[in-house]
Amino acid sequence: MIVAALTCLALGWWQWSRFQSTAGTGQNLGYALQWPLFAGFCVYAYRKFVRLESGEPEDEASARPRLAAPTELPPGLLPTRPAARAADERPTSEYNTYLAELSEQDARDAPRSSR
Repeated sequence: MIVAALTCLALGWWQWSRFQSTAGTGQNLGYALQWPLFAGFCVYAYRKFVRLESGEPEDEASARPRLAAPTELPPGLLPTRPAARAADERPTSEYNTYLAELSEQDARDAPRSSR
């Protein structure tokens, strides 16, 4: 965290010196003001994670209200799904019958071809 914050501050100083040079632009000024904010965020995030890991309770004013346990949806809230159509078994049974006939025909023809 210290390295990250110092790096952000160093980059802010570098952008400030670029802004003050003859080639400096408003963009350099923007970055010079932005990098210290990044350093502050590094410190804030580090402190927040340390507090979360240590299990310290948060202030009552800053604590968010806990959400209630999920409940079941009331009926009629969501649209109903269409029912699945019953499959037509006729083409499948006809095809299976055809395959069975072919298998029987192969079984009858097999001994003749092996002679």
